[in-house]
Amino acid sequence: MKRICYPFTAIVGQDEMKDALVLNTVNPSIGGVLIRGEKGTAKSTTVRALADLLPERDVVEGCPCGCSWNDPDSACPDCRVRIEAGEARRASAPMTVVELPLSSTEDRVAGTLDIEHAITTGKKKFEPGILAKANGNILYVDEVNLLDDHIVDLLLDAAAMGVNYIEREGVSYSHPSRFILVGTMNPEEGDLRPQLLDRFGLMVDIKGEQDEKKRSEIIRRRLAFERDPEGFSQSYSGSNAELRDRIVEARAAVRDIIPDDRTLDMAVKISLHLGVDGHRSDLTLVKTACARASLDHRDKVTPEDVVAVSKLVLPHRMRKNPFQDSSLDVGGLENWMKETLAGL
Repeated sequence: MKRICYPFTAIVGQDEMKDALVLNTVNPSIGGVLIRGEKGTAKSTTVRALADLLPERDVVEGCPCGCSWNDPDSACPDCRVRIEAGEARRASAPMTVVELPLSSTEDRVAGTLDIEHAITTGKKKFEPGILAKANGNILYVDEVNLLDDHIVDLLLDAAAMGVNYIEREGVSYSHPSRFILVGTMNPEEGDLRPQLLDRFGLMVDIKGEQDEKKRSEIIRRRLAFERDPEGFSQSYSGSNAELRDRIVEARAAVRDIIPDDRTLDMAVKISLHLGVDGHRSDLTLVKTACARASLDHRDKVTPEDVVAVSKLVLPHRMRKNPFQDSSLDVGGLENWMKETLAGL
């Protein structure tokens, strides 16, 4: 039996977390999202609900790497051979959440090559890892701050390039690895190095709801879901379908949005104003702003979009050392933006 997930649109509060996840589904090249917060704040529930919300995708039947049927140029070597020979078949696959255990080794994450098989037969034999299974899906890493740094680097490299490269004893293999990376952590258990924090596209800090009415509504809905999961999910099917349609339309529209000079200038000015190092913040600001515009059914992105998404893009990049607090004065930034817009 298929497990019934809690509906995405039934989740009360945590708007920034939901926005960050949806924006990444519109444009996965944003680079994923890091969710920091205390336990029991619906982090894993929201991620699984998002996967259940998204539509199925067309894949090459039987491919362990989940190669997309609509993008044969980026397919794995095995699928290319099958496609050229006319042996490939199309299949539908649901979006799933692939979880990465804390004890994962590099071989389990990246996959392995059978060197003996390659030497004796002259053919490469690849044993898929988690990055192959995650292709086209959501890769969920709980307590990402407790992983070894080189494993985190491996995940972030694959997320940024969309390709996983494996090389053993001079034998190499590559396959597509395009996924939405979602990392969660509790800051009380330690933090990530600033260099690794910068590699996550977006970050949100979450905590339990403090409003009494919202807390009561959370309990009410959860109990109703546990009593009748199917009936409860059906009552939110309309709002889920509406959001799904928005995401699908935005995915197609975001490719055609070309930011103008005013938008690019605002992204650069904000980064410089806040003293953010490097250029990754500028690019992520623009990509996220374009995704926001497409979700709002607009074909143009504005400097206001850049400012609106800055609270997701910049706080974790403003830290210079592990003990520095990461916060962003959105109100002050908006006042500064009004003055800056006049000069653009």
